[in-house]
Amino acid sequence: MANGTATPTDLDTRLEAHRTELTGYCYRMLGSSFEAEDAVQDTMVRAWRSYDKFEGRSSLRSWLYRIATNVCLDMLTAGNRRARPMDLTESTPLAQAALSPRPDNTWLEPMPDARVLPTTHDPAEAAVAKESVRLAFMAALQQLPSKQRAVLILREVLAWKASEVAELLDTSVASVNSALQRARATLAERQEPGAEAAVSDPLDEDQQKLLDRYVAAFEGYDMTALTALLHEDAVMTMPPFDLWLTGTRDITGFMTTLGAPCAGSRLVPVQVNGLPGFAQYKPDPDKGGFTPWAVQVLEISEGRITGFHCFLDTQRWFPLFDLPLHLEAETDQVEQGA
Repeated sequence: MANGTATPTDLDTRLEAHRTELTGYCYRMLGSSFEAEDAVQDTMVRAWRSYDKFEGRSSLRSWLYRIATNVCLDMLTAGNRRARPMDLTESTPLAQAALSPRPDNTWLEPMPDARVLPTTHDPAEAAVAKESVRLAFMAALQQLPSKQRAVLILREVLAWKASEVAELLDTSVASVNSALQRARATLAERQEPGAEAAVSDPLDEDQQKLLDRYVAAFEGYDMTALTALLHEDAVMTMPPFDLWLTGTRDITGFMTTLGAPCAGSRLVPVQVNGLPGFAQYKPDPDKGGFTPWAVQVLEISEGRITGFHCFLDTQRWFPLFDLPLHLEAETDQVEQGA
């Protein structure tokens, strides 16, 4: 069999060429950065072990997606749906704010763009890919049954034909079309917070100026300047805590009370979930310099920041983004790793 004659090096190279796009697919399916990478590794191992049985009736890419889909569906049988704080609780007034953590597997997780967005020279394709990993869309996907989720991603994000999806899922074209219709209806019924986020790729001049002003306001811990940048209904979340806040008064009030130790922080730009973001380092009173505190993801609409999402499990997130776990006092910024 011709496929069986591929050398290990050749096969590794061919499989690795699909890793980024498969990671993006598994991430959309699972809502977890680390589970997505585990699923892709499992997919690669299964493909390696069964390559001699691959008869070439479909492309290698389609075959890998079939394996990855089965891996994800198996992982989703436990029924866990990743969520954001606003999917689980009501907004908390500042006067009642309490930091109550939930287990890691509760939360929709952030993901560096570079790990899930393959390089493309088509601006329209790049825009769709970025929009499809934004937090609001990812949260909406989590509301769909697993097979509807797969159909929607394959058809609407990856632009597969209904016949190709039917073959991958071992079902009929009519079944695929029905699942897609139901998935679209479910998403249409839900207006996800952050769904209106409009960020151009690359950032336009006004958006870049907004981010520059945000960095200056945050690093200066200037609540007046920050208030001017936030939409009046802006939302702030802080997984793993289920607390979330709405409105400039409660957000800035939190930052000057429970969040006061963040004064004097430094921000390092990151590309995360198709949106602008920052790695936040706060002053380290023990060692000097700055210690990791959060990966921030910003949602922007009509010239204001509408979402301000801080992922606080720095021992997990900073290595994922190839970020150092300490900044020296004289270092105002750092090049993000590849």
